[in-house]
Amino acid sequence: MENGTAISGDWIKSLVRDFIATSLHNTMRNNTEDPAWDDALVGFASGADPIWQQYKEYVGPFHWTPWEVFNQHCPKESAGAAELTVISWVLPQREAVRKANRRTRRYPSEEWARIRVYGEEFNVALRRHVANGLKQAGHAAIAPMLVSNWTIVKSERFSYASSWSERHAAHAAGLGTFGLCDGLITAKGKAMRVGSVVAKISIQPTSRPYSDHRAYCLFFADGTCGKCIDRCPARAITKTGHDKEKCRKHLARSREYVKKTYKFEGYGCGLCQVGVPCEAGIPVKAAREALERGELPPPLPPLA
Repeated sequence: MENGTAISGDWIKSLVRDFIATSLHNTMRNNTEDPAWDDALVGFASGADPIWQQYKEYVGPFHWTPWEVFNQHCPKESAGAAELTVISWVLPQREAVRKANRRTRRYPSEEWARIRVYGEEFNVALRRHVANGLKQAGHAAIAPMLVSNWTIVKSERFSYASSWSERHAAHAAGLGTFGLCDGLITAKGKAMRVGSVVAKISIQPTSRPYSDHRAYCLFFADGTCGKCIDRCPARAITKTGHDKEKCRKHLARSREYVKKTYKFEGYGCGLCQVGVPCEAGIPVKAAREALERGELPPPLPPLA
Protein backbone atom coordinates (compact mmCIF):
# COMPACT_ATOMS: atom_id res chain seq x y z
CA MET A 1 0.00 0.00 0.00
CA GLU A 2 1.16 3.48 -0.76
CA ASN A 3 1.17 6.06 1.99
CA GLY A 4 -2.49 6.63 2.75
CA THR A 5 -4.61 9.45 4.07
CA ALA A 6 -3.33 10.93 7.32
CA ILE A 7 -5.24 9.35 10.17
CA SER A 8 -5.75 10.88 13.60
CA GLY A 9 -7.06 9.45 16.82
CA ASP A 10 -10.17 11.63 16.47
CA TRP A 11 -10.78 10.22 12.98
CA ILE A 12 -10.80 6.68 14.39
CA LYS A 13 -13.00 7.63 17.34
CA SER A 14 -15.50 9.09 14.87
CA LEU A 15 -15.29 5.94 12.74
CA VAL A 16 -16.25 3.85 15.79
CA ARG A 17 -18.96 6.15 17.15
CA ASP A 18 -20.56 6.80 13.77
CA PHE A 19 -20.88 3.06 13.23
CA ILE A 20 -22.54 2.67 16.63
CA ALA A 21 -24.99 5.45 15.73
CA THR A 22 -25.87 4.29 12.22
CA SER A 23 -25.21 0.58 11.74
CA LEU A 24 -28.13 -1.79 11.33
CA HIS A 25 -25.99 -4.37 13.16
CA ASN A 26 -26.43 -2.38 16.37
CA THR A 27 -29.53 -4.16 17.64
CA MET A 28 -30.52 -6.53 20.43
CA ARG A 29 -32.97 -8.22 18.03
CA ASN A 30 -35.79 -7.93 20.54
CA ASN A 31 -39.36 -6.88 19.82
CA THR A 32 -38.52 -3.19 20.02
CA GLU A 33 -35.15 -3.47 18.19
CA ASP A 34 -33.34 -1.70 21.01
CA PRO A 35 -29.72 -0.79 20.27
CA ALA A 36 -27.07 -3.05 21.73
CA TRP A 37 -24.67 -0.16 22.38
CA ASP A 38 -24.79 3.62 22.67
CA ASP A 39 -21.23 4.68 23.47
CA ALA A 40 -17.57 3.70 23.24
CA LEU A 41 -14.23 4.44 24.85
CA VAL A 42 -11.30 4.33 22.42
CA GLY A 43 -7.60 4.11 23.19
CA PHE A 44 -4.33 3.51 21.37
CA ALA A 45 -1.11 1.65 22.10
CA SER A 46 2.15 1.48 20.19
CA GLY A 47 3.10 -1.82 18.62
CA ALA A 48 6.54 -1.28 20.14
CA ASP A 49 5.26 -0.87 23.71
CA PRO A 50 7.23 -3.26 25.99
CA ILE A 51 3.96 -4.45 27.51
CA TRP A 52 3.32 -6.77 24.54
CA GLN A 53 6.50 -8.70 25.21
CA GLN A 54 5.62 -8.78 28.91
CA TYR A 55 2.30 -10.38 28.03
CA LYS A 56 4.07 -12.92 25.87
CA GLU A 57 6.49 -13.84 28.61
CA TYR A 58 3.79 -14.02 31.29
CA VAL A 59 0.92 -15.65 29.38
CA GLY A 60 2.96 -17.88 27.07
CA PRO A 61 4.85 -17.90 23.75
CA PHE A 62 1.56 -18.50 21.89
CA HIS A 63 0.32 -15.01 22.83
CA TRP A 64 0.84 -12.69 19.86
CA THR A 65 2.50 -9.33 19.87
CA PRO A 66 0.96 -6.81 17.44
CA TRP A 67 3.99 -7.25 15.18
CA GLU A 68 3.46 -11.00 14.99
CA VAL A 69 -0.23 -10.97 14.15
CA PHE A 70 0.13 -8.11 11.66
CA ASN A 71 3.03 -9.62 9.74
CA GLN A 72 1.38 -13.05 9.67
CA HIS A 73 -1.70 -11.67 7.96
CA CYS A 74 -0.40 -8.63 6.07
CA PRO A 75 2.85 -10.06 4.63
CA LYS A 76 2.86 -7.65 1.68
CA GLU A 77 2.76 -4.76 4.14
CA SER A 78 5.49 -5.95 6.49
CA ALA A 79 6.08 -3.43 9.24
CA GLY A 80 8.29 -2.96 12.23
CA ALA A 81 6.69 -2.92 15.66
CA ALA A 82 7.14 0.85 15.95
CA GLU A 83 5.16 1.37 12.73
CA LEU A 84 2.07 -0.26 14.22
CA THR A 85 -0.71 1.07 16.43
CA VAL A 86 -3.21 -1.06 18.33
CA ILE A 87 -6.67 0.54 18.35
CA SER A 88 -8.79 -0.68 21.24
CA TRP A 89 -12.35 0.16 22.21
CA VAL A 90 -14.68 -0.53 25.10
CA LEU A 91 -18.44 -0.85 24.57
CA PRO A 92 -20.09 -0.14 27.95
CA GLN A 93 -23.30 -1.99 28.69
CA ARG A 94 -26.38 0.24 28.60
CA GLU A 95 -28.10 1.01 31.89
CA ALA A 96 -31.24 -0.98 30.96
CA VAL A 97 -29.14 -4.09 30.29
CA ARG A 98 -27.19 -3.72 33.53
CA LYS A 99 -30.37 -3.13 35.52
CA ALA A 100 -31.97 -6.30 34.14
CA ASN A 101 -28.94 -8.44 34.95
CA ARG A 102 -28.67 -6.98 38.46
CA ARG A 103 -31.96 -8.70 39.31
CA THR A 104 -30.74 -12.17 38.35
CA ARG A 105 -29.17 -14.69 40.71
CA ARG A 106 -28.14 -17.68 38.62
CA TYR A 107 -28.51 -17.21 34.87
CA PRO A 108 -28.44 -14.07 32.72
CA SER A 109 -31.36 -11.80 32.01
CA GLU A 110 -32.74 -11.93 28.49
CA GLU A 111 -31.23 -8.51 27.77
CA TRP A 112 -27.76 -9.65 28.85
CA ALA A 113 -27.97 -12.89 26.86
CA ARG A 114 -29.00 -10.92 23.77
CA ILE A 115 -26.01 -8.61 24.18
CA ARG A 116 -23.70 -11.59 24.61
CA VAL A 117 -24.81 -12.94 21.23
CA TYR A 118 -26.16 -10.05 19.13
CA GLY A 119 -24.13 -7.32 20.83
CA GLU A 120 -20.98 -9.31 20.11
CA GLU A 121 -22.11 -9.81 16.51
CA PHE A 122 -22.11 -6.02 16.29
CA ASN A 123 -18.63 -5.96 17.84
CA VAL A 124 -17.43 -8.35 15.13
CA ALA A 125 -18.95 -6.04 12.49
CA LEU A 126 -17.25 -3.08 14.18
CA ARG A 127 -13.87 -4.81 14.01
CA ARG A 128 -14.37 -5.34 10.28
CA HIS A 129 -15.64 -1.79 9.82
CA VAL A 130 -12.60 -0.23 11.50
CA ALA A 131 -10.14 -2.46 9.62
CA ASN A 132 -11.87 -1.83 6.28
CA GLY A 133 -12.12 1.91 6.92
CA LEU A 134 -8.38 2.06 7.50
CA LYS A 135 -7.68 -0.03 4.40
CA GLN A 136 -9.85 2.28 2.30
CA ALA A 137 -7.81 5.20 3.64
CA GLY A 138 -4.63 3.44 2.51
CA HIS A 139 -3.48 1.78 5.75
CA ALA A 140 -3.13 -1.97 6.19
CA ALA A 141 -5.06 -3.26 9.20
CA ILE A 142 -6.10 -6.54 10.81
CA ALA A 143 -8.51 -7.51 13.59
CA PRO A 144 -6.63 -10.19 15.56
CA MET A 145 -9.79 -11.85 16.90
CA LEU A 146 -11.04 -12.45 13.37
CA VAL A 147 -8.00 -14.13 11.83
CA SER A 148 -8.24 -17.81 10.98
CA ASN A 149 -5.54 -18.98 13.37
CA TRP A 150 -6.75 -17.19 16.50
CA THR A 151 -7.20 -19.94 19.06
CA ILE A 152 -7.69 -20.83 22.71
CA VAL A 153 -4.75 -22.68 24.22
CA LYS A 154 -4.62 -24.92 27.29
CA SER A 155 -2.44 -23.17 29.83
CA GLU A 156 -0.87 -24.70 32.92
CA ARG A 157 -0.84 -21.31 34.62
CA PHE A 158 -4.24 -19.99 33.53
CA SER A 159 -6.27 -23.14 32.71
CA TYR A 160 -6.70 -21.72 29.22
CA ALA A 161 -5.62 -18.57 27.40
CA SER A 162 -5.79 -17.21 23.86
CA SER A 163 -3.56 -16.01 21.06
CA TRP A 164 -4.86 -12.45 21.52
CA SER A 165 -6.75 -10.98 24.45
CA GLU A 166 -9.05 -8.00 23.85
CA ARG A 167 -9.02 -7.09 27.56
CA HIS A 168 -5.22 -7.05 27.65
CA ALA A 169 -5.13 -4.91 24.51
CA ALA A 170 -7.50 -2.46 26.22
CA HIS A 171 -5.30 -2.43 29.32
CA ALA A 172 -2.27 -1.66 27.14
CA ALA A 173 -4.23 1.18 25.51
CA GLY A 174 -4.92 2.87 28.84
CA LEU A 175 -8.56 1.85 29.07
CA GLY A 176 -8.65 -0.09 32.32
CA THR A 177 -7.21 -2.43 34.93
CA PHE A 178 -8.18 -5.89 36.13
CA GLY A 179 -10.38 -6.85 39.07
CA LEU A 180 -10.56 -9.87 41.35
CA CYS A 181 -12.85 -11.67 38.89
CA ASP A 182 -10.44 -10.96 35.97
CA GLY A 183 -12.86 -8.46 34.45
CA LEU A 184 -11.49 -5.18 33.10
CA ILE A 185 -12.59 -2.16 35.13
CA THR A 186 -12.79 0.92 32.91
CA ALA A 187 -13.86 4.54 33.35
CA LYS A 188 -17.34 3.30 32.36
CA GLY A 189 -17.13 0.27 34.62
CA LYS A 190 -16.65 -3.46 34.26
CA ALA A 191 -19.91 -4.25 32.46
CA MET A 192 -18.72 -3.98 28.89
CA ARG A 193 -17.24 -5.74 25.87
CA VAL A 194 -14.04 -4.91 24.03
CA GLY A 195 -12.54 -5.04 20.55
CA SER A 196 -9.34 -4.11 18.74
CA VAL A 197 -7.57 -3.68 15.42
CA VAL A 198 -3.84 -3.57 14.63
CA ALA A 199 -2.93 -1.08 11.90
CA LYS A 200 0.11 0.25 10.09
CA ILE A 201 -0.42 3.82 11.23
CA SER A 202 1.20 6.19 13.69
CA ILE A 203 -1.09 7.54 16.40
CA GLN A 204 -0.05 9.03 19.71
CA PRO A 205 -0.53 6.28 22.31
CA THR A 206 -3.04 6.86 25.08
CA SER A 207 -1.25 7.26 28.38
CA ARG A 208 -1.80 4.49 30.90
CA PRO A 209 -3.03 6.31 34.00
CA TYR A 210 -2.00 3.43 36.24
CA SER A 211 1.20 1.68 37.21
CA ASP A 212 -0.51 -1.37 38.71
CA HIS A 213 -2.66 -3.68 36.60
CA ARG A 214 -5.22 -3.92 39.45
CA ALA A 215 -5.34 -0.24 40.44
CA TYR A 216 -9.11 0.18 39.93
CA CYS A 217 -10.22 -2.81 42.06
CA LEU A 218 -11.29 -2.09 45.65
CA PHE A 219 -10.28 -5.57 46.79
CA PHE A 220 -6.67 -4.98 45.77
CA ALA A 221 -6.66 -1.28 46.66
CA ASP A 222 -7.71 -1.60 50.28
CA GLY A 223 -8.89 -5.14 50.93
CA THR A 224 -12.58 -4.23 50.91
CA CYS A 225 -15.43 -5.19 48.59
CA GLY A 226 -15.24 -8.69 47.11
CA LYS A 227 -18.86 -8.23 46.00
CA CYS A 228 -18.17 -10.23 42.84
CA ILE A 229 -17.52 -13.27 45.05
CA ASP A 230 -21.11 -13.20 46.31
CA ARG A 231 -22.54 -12.42 42.86
CA CYS A 232 -20.95 -15.45 41.17
CA PRO A 233 -23.50 -18.28 40.88
CA ALA A 234 -20.80 -20.83 40.07
CA ARG A 235 -18.61 -20.01 43.08
CA ALA A 236 -15.84 -19.40 40.56
CA ILE A 237 -14.52 -16.29 42.35
CA THR A 238 -12.77 -16.37 45.71
CA LYS A 239 -10.26 -14.15 47.49
CA THR A 240 -7.56 -16.04 45.60
CA GLY A 241 -8.98 -15.09 42.21
CA HIS A 242 -11.05 -16.47 39.33
CA ASP A 243 -11.50 -20.17 38.49
CA LYS A 244 -11.89 -20.14 34.70
CA GLU A 245 -12.98 -23.76 34.48
CA LYS A 246 -15.91 -23.33 36.88
CA CYS A 247 -16.87 -20.18 35.00
CA ARG A 248 -16.71 -21.93 31.62
CA LYS A 249 -18.90 -24.82 32.82
CA HIS A 250 -21.53 -22.42 34.14
CA LEU A 251 -21.59 -20.56 30.81
CA ALA A 252 -22.13 -23.88 29.04
CA ARG A 253 -25.08 -24.69 31.34
CA SER A 254 -26.61 -21.31 30.60
CA ARG A 255 -27.23 -22.26 26.97
CA GLU A 256 -30.07 -24.61 27.85
CA TYR A 257 -31.61 -22.01 30.17
CA VAL A 258 -31.48 -19.25 27.56
CA LYS A 259 -32.99 -21.46 24.87
CA LYS A 260 -35.78 -22.75 27.12
CA THR A 261 -36.58 -19.44 28.81
CA TYR A 262 -35.95 -16.80 26.14
CA LYS A 263 -36.48 -18.93 23.01
CA PHE A 264 -33.25 -18.19 21.17
CA GLU A 265 -29.81 -19.75 20.91
CA GLY A 266 -27.60 -17.87 23.32
CA TYR A 267 -25.73 -17.97 26.59
CA GLY A 268 -24.08 -15.71 29.12
CA CYS A 269 -23.77 -14.81 32.77
CA GLY A 270 -22.15 -11.47 33.63
CA LEU A 271 -23.52 -11.49 37.18
CA CYS A 272 -20.11 -10.48 38.56
CA GLN A 273 -20.16 -7.40 36.31
CA VAL A 274 -23.33 -5.89 37.79
CA GLY A 275 -24.56 -5.21 41.30
CA VAL A 276 -20.96 -4.41 42.23
CA PRO A 277 -19.21 -1.07 42.91
CA CYS A 278 -17.25 -1.31 39.64
CA GLU A 279 -20.34 -1.93 37.49
CA ALA A 280 -20.38 1.51 35.84
CA GLY A 281 -17.24 3.31 36.95
CA ILE A 282 -13.97 3.20 38.89
CA PRO A 283 -14.78 2.60 42.57
CA VAL A 284 -11.30 3.36 43.92
CA LYS A 285 -11.59 7.06 44.75
CA ALA A 286 -7.86 7.84 44.55
CA ALA A 287 -7.55 6.12 41.17
CA ARG A 288 -10.70 7.79 39.82
CA GLU A 289 -9.55 11.24 40.89
CA ALA A 290 -6.06 10.63 39.54
CA LEU A 291 -7.57 9.68 36.16
CA GLU A 292 -9.61 12.88 36.13
CA ARG A 293 -6.44 14.88 36.85
CA GLY A 294 -4.39 12.92 34.32
CA GLU A 295 -2.04 11.62 37.01
CA LEU A 296 -0.93 8.22 38.26
CA PRO A 297 -2.84 6.95 41.30
CA PRO A 298 -0.87 6.12 44.43
CA PRO A 299 0.67 2.61 44.40
CA LEU A 300 -1.38 -0.25 45.80
CA PRO A 301 -0.37 -1.66 49.17
CA PRO A 302 1.34 -5.07 49.10
CA LEU A 303 -0.97 -8.07 49.30
CA ALA A 304 -1.21 -9.60 52.77
